[in-house]
Amino acid sequence: MVRVMKATFLALCFLALSGVVHADTSALFRQADNVMASGDLSGAAGILASVPSPDRGGEVAPFVRSRMQMARIYHAMGDYGAAMDACREVLVPYPQNVEAANFLRSLERETLPAYILFFKDAALFLPSLLKGAGMTLTLVLVTMVVSPLGGLLIALGRISRVPPLSVLCWFVIWFFRGTPLLLQLFFIYYGLPSLGITLSPMAAALFGLGINYSAYLAEIIRGGIESIDGGQMEAAKAIGMSYGQAMRRVIIPQTYKRLIPPVGNEFIALIKDTALVSTIAMVELMRAADQMFNAYFNINVLILAACMYLLFTTVFTFCFETLERRVGVYEKR
Repeated sequence: MVRVMKATFLALCFLALSGVVHADTSALFRQADNVMASGDLSGAAGILASVPSPDRGGEVAPFVRSRMQMARIYHAMGDYGAAMDACREVLVPYPQNVEAANFLRSLERETLPAYILFFKDAALFLPSLLKGAGMTLTLVLVTMVVSPLGGLLIALGRISRVPPLSVLCWFVIWFFRGTPLLLQLFFIYYGLPSLGITLSPMAAALFGLGINYSAYLAEIIRGGIESIDGGQMEAAKAIGMSYGQAMRRVIIPQTYKRLIPPVGNEFIALIKDTALVSTIAMVELMRAADQMFNAYFNINVLILAACMYLLFTTVFTFCFETLERRVGVYEKR
């Protein structure tokens, strides 16, 4: 009976002391809030620092709350060292505390020099960006092969003396140059299934980009062909060439140098227009950058994506300028 009474007395004492401690810590937090509201951040941090660490079996929450609040106050004051020390005070006895660990990592990032931080971000983001860049290059290269051939056929049909063929090619040019590429991609990917035609995102992107750029290149090629003097065709026919032979051997080769600058401009625009295929569930460079920016809210991922686009356009510009010089090496300027 005496033992039971002693145990009961000790339990009541423990509860009473716990209540006193809880009341004391609550008063400290209220005092810190009042001091912080007056604008004295360092004073508030000093009050929170007086919250004691819990004894074994004691309440953990007030101590952790006080140190994390101290860390945020020091961070707002720009004292990153003191903020990291406050986080470490929590992690030493409680290494599994996620809030303190994450805040400490973010503070360590903020204290790094900008160039080191950029390189660390680049190492994190580049694998996904390079994968998206590979898809962008695939779209560009396939379209660069398909659209000049399609543009040539449409241009020849446009200048043909067969009225139905000329009207059909004029309609293709009129429609695909007169409507947005984004609308065309939407119709191909989302609209054609209602007509019983379902394409994969890759096929829809290649078809949309190919037909759109074929329409633009058709007018460029037509302008190049019609800029050649009409006497060239007459001379070719005079030596026994057919219309097809004259176009293939005489007229079209003379248009190469005239076509390279505008065609190069179109293909450079194509590199940037590939970003539109992200709207039909394709993960190319822009979609990859957008996904990572939404996940990390880090501006460096957009800077890296912009650098990749600039690299692509620079390489293509250099290639077309080199090609233009070689094609025009025998022409007088």
